[in-house]
Amino acid sequence: MTKSIPTSRGRFLGSGMRRRDCGLGAAPAPQSENARRGRGRPKLMSDKQQAAAIARQARDLFLENGYTRTSMEDIAARCHISKRTLYRLFPNKTEVFGSIIDDHRQSMLALPGDYDELPIEEAIGRIFLIDIDEEAHRKRMELVHLAIVEAHQFPELEALLHERGGDKSRAALAEWLEGQARRGRVDIEDADATAKTLMDMMFGAIVMDRGKGPQRPGGDDRRIRLRHAIRIFVNGVRRR
Repeated sequence: MTKSIPTSRGRFLGSGMRRRDCGLGAAPAPQSENARRGRGRPKLMSDKQQAAAIARQARDLFLENGYTRTSMEDIAARCHISKRTLYRLFPNKTEVFGSIIDDHRQSMLALPGDYDELPIEEAIGRIFLIDIDEEAHRKRMELVHLAIVEAHQFPELEALLHERGGDKSRAALAEWLEGQARRGRVDIEDADATAKTLMDMMFGAIVMDRGKGPQRPGGDDRRIRLRHAIRIFVNGVRRR
């Protein structure tokens, strides 16, 4: 009779599941004969992928506890990684926040993108994501308001918001507007100034949307205001 051999499969699976839940790893697969002869473990994620996963977890921590009360140790613990790994990818907490801003920028301004075949009004609406659902809008605004509050206390965060948030967004929008001008779709003199004006109009309505009293279900008030702002802008830059 062949005797069964006890294994520690349950223990290893348990460890793997904790890493997978954080998005920083996966449950280890059964070892092949070649794998048992090899040295070391294969890298599960690239540094770029791991940094992005860490930033997503850190974003939740910042929203739960605030920037001040979240430490690098807290981030490492949430992600089930060592502090050494965390500091290898991010030298400090400010850089973690900067990575979050990089990721968040796409939720505020969908550029680069191909909108050349759309009417200008519709293209701008898509770039500024005015038709996202209320849950997606709520999530993007949570981080915006956190950043605004925390930037008053931490000048380095305010600098990050400008450099990796507003400045990059404005440059991307100015580049798109220049492209539309070359195609004869709009008439503008200064693409950068025009981009800033459009962002002021749109983000003014988006960022100040919270806490302004009751709205109709489905965020209709916000969308109506944004579409009205787009019509005013397009009428001002339309080639005549």
